[in-house]
Amino acid sequence: MDLPLDEPVFHATSFSKDRQRLLTTEIAEAFFAAIRSQAEAHELLSREHFSVDGTLIEAAAALKSLRPRGEDEGEEPPAGSGRNQSVDFPGERRGNETHRSTTDPEARLARKGFGKEAKLCYAGHVLGENRNGLIVAAELTQASGSAEREAGLRLLARQRGRSRGRLSVGADKSYDARSFVAGVRALGATPHVAAKASGGALDGRTTRDASYAVSQRRRKIVEEGFGWMKTIGGLRKLRHRGTARVAALFSFTCAAFNLVRLRTLLAEPALA
Repeated sequence: MDLPLDEPVFHATSFSKDRQRLLTTEIAEAFFAAIRSQAEAHELLSREHFSVDGTLIEAAAALKSLRPRGEDEGEEPPAGSGRNQSVDFPGERRGNETHRSTTDPEARLARKGFGKEAKLCYAGHVLGENRNGLIVAAELTQASGSAEREAGLRLLARQRGRSRGRLSVGADKSYDARSFVAGVRALGATPHVAAKASGGALDGRTTRDASYAVSQRRRKIVEEGFGWMKTIGGLRKLRHRGTARVAALFSFTCAAFNLVRLRTLLAEPALA
């Protein structure tokens, strides 16, 4: 509603208050569900074939904010001036069991692979459908070694409740674990995860099927969403702290990605 000319304009703090009021998990999930419903109404979602993946999202906290757990609050702060205090880490082992960040205590140390630098992160997880690469379910958790597989099963369980018939779910090699494969089958779905060279949980009954090769080719479409969210959606480096706020932001960003995809898909001419 427009303001009358003789009424004062909104105070600058009104926008900050509205942002804090709207940045909640409940509102974000409702918004995401509304966008997903639009995709369903236009029959743009696959009902059978899906892919699951996860990514690390760098927290709004630096490594120098790490302190040993249980450290006395009255202890002298590190040397240095202002906010850029110096911290001497050489020779000290740091881990999530022994240290936490004073800037964002809910962020966890994680790294993308062996030889990579560990950073304070959260883990974002999505379940995407394989037809158009739209996200049908999303979740944010603290980063841990098993977070991807555990969240993947939860996301698949949500989709299982919305779908009928047999489902397939593609994933990369990090999901080729007995707990995940068994969990997928327990949900009445077929695990089309990339098989490890040795010690994997899949056998030839799954990998020899023609649909397995299709899932392996299409599962990479889920990575397009993460690329957009980090380069365009602002998730390369977080500006919010705490699991609740970051989870809401992640859901909003997933919904925004779906909106962009919907705009493109609905603008394409229908096939004759």
